[in-house]
Amino acid sequence: MAASMHRYPNRDALAEALAAGVAAVLAGGIATRGVATLAVSGGSTPKRFFEVLSQAEIDWADVTVLLVDERWVPETNERSNAALVRRHLLQGPAAAAHFEPFYMEAGHPHAVEGDLCSRFAQLVRPLDVVILGMGGDGHTASFFPGADRLGEAIDPAGKAAVVAIEAPGAGEPRVTLCLPVLVDARFLALHIEGEEKLRVLETAQQPGRIEDLPVRSILRAPREKALEIFWAP
Repeated sequence: MAASMHRYPNRDALAEALAAGVAAVLAGGIATRGVATLAVSGGSTPKRFFEVLSQAEIDWADVTVLLVDERWVPETNERSNAALVRRHLLQGPAAAAHFEPFYMEAGHPHAVEGDLCSRFAQLVRPLDVVILGMGGDGHTASFFPGADRLGEAIDPAGKAAVVAIEAPGAGEPRVTLCLPVLVDARFLALHIEGEEKLRVLETAQQPGRIEDLPVRSILRAPREKALEIFWAP
């Protein structure tokens, strides 16, 4: 199914709309199954969205929050996505949510990859909500161009929930949820901001190798529901 594009005049309007949509899906999951799951991305783009969503009046105690991917650093490190989520999302009403971070005390994620796969494979699937971002190099999650295990991470038939991955543009070693876990979410959104990223997205929507712009793995994945793209200048 083709992606659905939502354009907003500014980033505050985008944050409000995306938060309202996510809260509605989470509330629906809680009403239907008693629990709901929300996977979010790091970086600077989602901060305002997190702050708006954190105030949503839903039963946050029944929500599990996890990350789409993580740099292999402890939460004391300023580059930790987990620390970002605690500061901007797990506040106010959302502080009652259960948070399932990736990082474990190990020098490298390869050392605990089996443990992570086992832990995250136990999550109820499909996830209710997955919010992805995109870098200027066309990466999403930790699907980076040139990553050492990109093929495993974006394999539509892959069985692993999590892959430890390294790439020249990624900085630290990382862990990421794999493509099948992401694309079968009930609500899957790509949140991007700025003209530069819009141009990258438009290029990714054209024919070309997935490995060159790995966000194409998301754009081209078959889904019963449309991928929702949220953009503001």
